[in-house]
Amino acid sequence: MKTSLVIMAAGIGSRFGGGIKQLEPVDTNGHIIMDYSIHDAVEAGFNKIIFIIRKDIEADFREVIGNRIEAVCRKCGVEVHYAFQDIRDIPGELPEGRTKPWGTGQAVLAAKDLIREPFIVINADDYYGKEGFRQIHDALTSENGEHCMAGFVLKNTLSDNGGVTRGICHMKDHYLTRIKETKNIRKTPEGAEADGTAIDIDSPVSMNMWGFRPEYLQQLEQGFRDFFRKEVPENPLKSEFLIPIHVGDLLEADRYFRQSSPHPRHVVRHDLQRRRAGSPEELRQADPRRNLYGRVVRRSGVKYFYD
Repeated sequence: MKTSLVIMAAGIGSRFGGGIKQLEPVDTNGHIIMDYSIHDAVEAGFNKIIFIIRKDIEADFREVIGNRIEAVCRKCGVEVHYAFQDIRDIPGELPEGRTKPWGTGQAVLAAKDLIREPFIVINADDYYGKEGFRQIHDALTSENGEHCMAGFVLKNTLSDNGGVTRGICHMKDHYLTRIKETKNIRKTPEGAEADGTAIDIDSPVSMNMWGFRPEYLQQLEQGFRDFFRKEVPENPLKSEFLIPIHVGDLLEADRYFRQSSPHPRHVVRHDLQRRRAGSPEELRQADPRRNLYGRVVRRSGVKYFYD
């Protein structure tokens, strides 16, 4: 069965400063984080890769990782494709002065013509661990495959170097009931806070590791049209169409739940940037997020894996 790994990498150069060529290797063999994600995804069974990038970074992207991945994938029968996110690819006119990208939702829509199969969406610059890819692949290829999401415990995803953005998840029984995109979450002596509001560090959060059936693209496309009609006029220069917010809107429209709850287990925090393992396997062994809790939260259309 064909399944795709969709990697959102259009903003990776700007986030690290100086362009994609400035990405720091995370091991002694020169691998970057994407190498680990691709390795783990292919091992889990994904057999098609779609890089979502900007046209202006294509040459550098291919030099840093694309050509190398294509060569490896040819040997194991894995397809590699490119989609290009463009700020002008919108259902309306580009607001004057707008330079900010439209967000993760529009990024995925850039690849819609390449996707005909169940797919997983990830950030290019986050390390997720092996187990999430396996569980999402199993869920998507099961007889009753549904949309799904891998979650992580907030305290294991915080940074020593500043605030992070996470989707705070709420559950009831086996269902994801709400997700709130929360910016600038920072560590504090007591735990964590965002803009002065304390946040439970054991909260389950999204790190944009989503599994979708291809039909979701129709909902996403309609959501982007609605966003452009309702949100953009109010904030034309900074509004963003984000997957967690769109999923949250869909959840609000469907409040049918099943009873159950996950049981946390101890996970030691890690800092990927401080590790210099010599191989993907060594890095995974050093990373506590490799083990998900294994509990599945179901709703009509969304499963939730809690790490």
